[in-house]
Amino acid sequence: MAFNDDSFIREVNEELRSDQLRFVWRRFGRIFVGIAVLIVFATAAFSAYRYWAGNQAGSTGDKFIAALTLADQNKSDEALAALSAIEKDGLGSYPLLAKMRAATLQAQKGDVTGAVAAFTEISKQSGVPSVIRDAARVRAAFLLVDTGTYDQISAQVEELAVPANGFRHSAREVLGLAAFKAGDFVKARQWYQAIVDDQQSPRNVANRAQMMLDNIIASGKAPLAKG
Repeated sequence: MAFNDDSFIREVNEELRSDQLRFVWRRFGRIFVGIAVLIVFATAAFSAYRYWAGNQAGSTGDKFIAALTLADQNKSDEALAALSAIEKDGLGSYPLLAKMRAATLQAQKGDVTGAVAAFTEISKQSGVPSVIRDAARVRAAFLLVDTGTYDQISAQVEELAVPANGFRHSAREVLGLAAFKAGDFVKARQWYQAIVDDQQSPRNVANRAQMMLDNIIASGKAPLAKG
């Protein structure tokens, strides 16, 4: 039965003030009991749902691990089928993880275009955490190094190559690779220099950047700008 909360509370208070408790109980007792029952029922239903969801998520996790095992055994087609099923029916974060792993498998099978499309789709999903979206963009960019243009790669990751972004090191490296591949050694040098100058660059990334810088400088194709 629907009722207005404010008017209900007001009526109860008025009845209490007039000391007519028996009348209050006769008039509102069933409502009190009904509300209590609803609260208990809602609490029980929520607890049951959490238990069910936990079991379902655990089941999805088992399926995900099984799919990864198939991938490790080079059973790519079976792994892709299993991952696709998780994307469709899985719970929790597993559908997203399955999509990421499936995209990697696509790339390994030679379907770079499909893999890039999958990672790009993930990077544009509004409900996905930003760190996952950025990781997908970087992954797509690296896949594009062999087949894409500098502009395509720049569109994926250049806005990540800023001091505040945690993926800036990888973004700068893939931009440097893309520029080097395109023959733009001045731009490549700029990106690699940004990596070397950043004291927070991981050692392995900084070492690769320094090696590329040495090669570019030795080639004489990207001289230092004159001050």
